[in-house]
Amino acid sequence: MSAADRLTDGLYGLGWSTVKKLPEPVAVRLGNSVADLAWRQRGKGVQRLESNYARVRPDASPERLRELSRAGMRSYLRYWMESFRLPSWSEDRIRTGFVPKDVHHLTDGLASGRGVILALPHLANWDLAGAWVTTELKTPFTTVAERLKPETLYDRFVAYREGLGMEVLPHSGGTAFGTLARRLRDGGLVCLVADRDLSASGIEVGFFGDTARMPAGPALLAQQTGAILLPVTLWYDDTPVMKGRVHAPIEVPESGDKAAKTSVMTQALADAFATGIADHPEDWHMLQRLWLADLDPAKGPS
Repeated sequence: MSAADRLTDGLYGLGWSTVKKLPEPVAVRLGNSVADLAWRQRGKGVQRLESNYARVRPDASPERLRELSRAGMRSYLRYWMESFRLPSWSEDRIRTGFVPKDVHHLTDGLASGRGVILALPHLANWDLAGAWVTTELKTPFTTVAERLKPETLYDRFVAYREGLGMEVLPHSGGTAFGTLARRLRDGGLVCLVADRDLSASGIEVGFFGDTARMPAGPALLAQQTGAILLPVTLWYDDTPVMKGRVHAPIEVPESGDKAAKTSVMTQALADAFATGIADHPEDWHMLQRLWLADLDPAKGPS
């Protein structure tokens, strides 16, 4: 392991071991201070965040975009502070820490026995939403995690999410899709963060006036297993309680081949994501390139 990898792993380890012990108001202030420092330094991540917000709010002035990016970094650090602290939260704190709308789409889908796919963008704290599902609804689920470097950091994330009641599969390796399909055929729940394609097989979608690429997995799983596909959007407000919405099911089109159906369903997902992002752009933690016009074809997403 390189020195940089050891440092990265050590910093995350410090976060999980130390931040979770802080009183909540102290953790909030610390998160805001770190966010403001990163925002003032205007590194590549902050600049990319601001550039992405410019696509969401094309009429925003430079001053307004700066305000949005500052709020976005504070939201992003709130995600990290909460994530570091989640393992020490009581079940009651998890239950009261998230209030979603239209949960009946999820509970009715699970009761049907068909299996359910929840697809989310990088909005607010998807880990907290997952912990709420396993705690409040007493429903375990399976998800996929991007392999991080160093490997020890990936292992930390897997252990963290498994501790919250999730089954975590590696994104790479080629076996995740088959396992997800089996879980769904058994009537289980699968949750996928699905607004950024990490493969070469993504689906092109219209997104805030330009073309982006999003994963085909949610739509393909729904077609192959008969599972119900539900978009979910999340947001923060001025309270310690995260909010969210489970959107109406995305149906499999009656006509067209698999590719055409996958395209239509992925576009419908993108449209649902866009509604949540447009309403709460500062809670969209997209610090990477997303739109095809912004990507370096030789490097792919970065």
